[in-house]
Amino acid sequence: MRHLTRQVMVGDVPIGAGAPITVQSMTNTDTRNALATLTQIEALASAGCDIVRVAVPDEEAAEALFSLVPQSPLPVVADIHFDHRLALRSLEAGVHKLRLNPGNIGSEQKVLEVVKAAQERQVPIRIGVNSGSVSAPLLKKYGRTAEAMVESALEHIAIFERLNFYDIVVSLKSTEIDMTVQAYEKLSKRVSYPTHLGITEAGTKWFGTVKSAAGLGALLSRGLGDTLRVSLTADPIEEVKVGWAILSSLGLRQRGPIFISCPTCGRTEIDLEGIAAEVEKRLGDFPLPITIAVMGCVVNGPGEAKSADLGITGGKGVGLIFRHGQILRKVPEDELVDALVLEANKLLAER
Repeated sequence: MRHLTRQVMVGDVPIGAGAPITVQSMTNTDTRNALATLTQIEALASAGCDIVRVAVPDEEAAEALFSLVPQSPLPVVADIHFDHRLALRSLEAGVHKLRLNPGNIGSEQKVLEVVKAAQERQVPIRIGVNSGSVSAPLLKKYGRTAEAMVESALEHIAIFERLNFYDIVVSLKSTEIDMTVQAYEKLSKRVSYPTHLGITEAGTKWFGTVKSAAGLGALLSRGLGDTLRVSLTADPIEEVKVGWAILSSLGLRQRGPIFISCPTCGRTEIDLEGIAAEVEKRLGDFPLPITIAVMGCVVNGPGEAKSADLGITGGKGVGLIFRHGQILRKVPEDELVDALVLEANKLLAER
C-alpha cells in the first residue's frame, strides 16, 4: 500500500494523496532560448512526461519564463539556486512550482520572502535536499548520513509551517541507494508531505538506468513516492521512458505496451534478440496498454506468456503468433514481426 500523503497541485496535475505517480524530467536546453526549450518540452510531453523542470540560473532565464510558461503543454517547475530573487521573478512569470535547495538559497529571511510569494499564488515548493548540500552543523552532528538529510528537510519544513505554508513536496536525494532509501523511510514516519523520488547523479544512460531502477524500485515497492525523476546523463526523453518503464514494471502505472521476452539459451532457433528489438521498435508507441511477448521456444511460450495480450513463440525458422495464450497461426521467421504488428492493429481496431 502507498504511504498516504497530502496533495498539492502543480498546475492541473495532482501530486500525493493517492494520485497517479507522475513522471518528471528536466530540460537540458538553455532556458534563455525560450524557443529551443519549448521545443524540447513539447517532445517530452509527447513522450509521456507529466511535469517539466527548467533551470533558472540568471535574470535572463527568469525573463524567458514569461513567454515560455504560457506556451508550455506541461506544468513548469523553476529550478532555483543561490539567488532568491530568481524565485520571486519566476513566480511572477507564472511557474507552477518551485524547486529550492534551502541550504544554498541564503538567509532565512530570503527563504521567507519566497514562501510568502508562493503562498499568495498558491504555488507549491519542493524542498530539495541532496546529501551534498546538508548544512555544516548537521554534518558535524550526524555525518554524511540519512539522518542529516532528514533533519535538514525538517528544519526547512518547520520554517514553511510557521508561515502556515503546507503546499510542500520533499526530496531527499543521494547518489547512494541505501542512504536515499533510509532517508525517505525515516521522513515518511515524521511527516505526510508528498515526496519526489530520485537517485541523484545516477550516471549514463545504461548504468544510470540500472541504478535508478534499483533505487526507485526499492522505494516504490515500499509504498513511498508520489512523483519521480530518473536522473540520467542522456537525452531527457530517455529519463521519461525509463520512468515509465519502472512504474509499468511495478504495476503502478502504464503508458503504452509492456514487452516481455525470453533470455537467450541453447534452445532458441530463431533470431530472438533481433526479433524482440524489432517488435519493441515498431510497437513502442502503440497506444494501448497491452502486454506483448516474444518467446524463444515452445518450452516458454505461449504457456509461460499466456497472460500476454499478443505474442510470438519461436520454432526452427518459424514461429507461432498467439493471442491471450491461444495460437492463431504459424508464420515463417522473416514474417513474424509483420504478423504480430498486424494482430496488434486488429486489436486496436476492436477497442
